[in-house]
Amino acid sequence: MREIFEKNGLTNNDVFAHKHYVIITRTGIEKIQANNGIQVEYEVVRMDRDFVVLKAKAMMEEGAVYVETFGEAGPENCRNAYYVATAEKRALSRAVLKCIGLYKHSVFGEDEDVQSSEE
Repeated sequence: MREIFEKNGLTNNDVFAHKHYVIITRTGIEKIQANNGIQVEYEVVRMDRDFVVLKAKAMMEEGAVYVETFGEAGPENCRNAYYVATAEKRALSRAVLKCIGLYKHSVFGEDEDVQSSEE
């Protein structure tokens, strides 16, 4: 992971460790996306007043890496009322981290609802 962090110019402000996982901040996610040329498109799966699901389709290395993942937000997993923005941030974080292989190592974006994974 250290090599990936250094390659992408991540600083201590972009990464912090929790006892169960590592968190990469919004700025860190965007640095990784830019440094790796990761292109992301979104598709609305569900958009209700109280629940939003967006599908992110991400491509890296001119199609050599392709990932589909989701971001969701609703009252059960979101502390603010901006469900679309939260779902988009979650989908982007997941897509970027999956493209570079960090998601499988318990590395999450700061917008994830990781508290439920500790239970």
